[in-house]
Amino acid sequence: MLRDLLYLFFPSYCSACDNTLFKNEQVICTRCRHELPLTHYHHLNVKKIEKVFYGRIPVINATALFSFQKESLVQNLIHNLKYRGQENIGVTLGQWLGSELQQIPNYQEIDIIIPVPIHKKRLAERGYNQVTKFGKEIATKLDAIYIDSVLKKKLHTSKQSKRKRLTRWKNAFETFEIKNGNLLENKHILIVDDIITTGATLEACAQVLLTIPNIKISIATMAITE
Repeated sequence: MLRDLLYLFFPSYCSACDNTLFKNEQVICTRCRHELPLTHYHHLNVKKIEKVFYGRIPVINATALFSFQKESLVQNLIHNLKYRGQENIGVTLGQWLGSELQQIPNYQEIDIIIPVPIHKKRLAERGYNQVTKFGKEIATKLDAIYIDSVLKKKLHTSKQSKRKRLTRWKNAFETFEIKNGNLLENKHILIVDDIITTGATLEACAQVLLTIPNIKISIATMAITE
């Protein structure tokens, strides 16, 4: 009864469409769950993301949960996650994608999950890395280890989406650094991020990580731009 009263006076809202959630719904309403544009890359063995990095970095497997378009439900989700403190979105999407990757043999070989890091200044401003909980949930589903202490962002740059791809690639080693890289030696790493646009940020992270002996790189994100 107390729960019913709380729901009556303090209703929860869908993080995608902002409509009121029913009592049996959490974070994303049932309607939006059916309307969100799933890529199914990992189920269909689609190599679209791998092709983005072809000839630049070796990527074993790569997937994204959703296709991203402006003014869409997916944009609402990522905006609410990054700028409105709704970290539970990361939990939900991590559980969603992680449960699907559990079914794919290639992803069962993942040893370690690493998030794309944000600079400590932005971390202080926002209070959290938007992909932390996403990555932790995937790690739990894949029985992998989540590590956010090895790859660090040392340069506070302007938003990556506004920088030219070539410039970002040249600045990879100026922007990111490795600490205690021995923790990743001989491991299959899954780098996680929120969205792939040009792929330059993930490429920069991978370039730095690939200086560690005998590692493999795979990628998983919440969304990819179409």
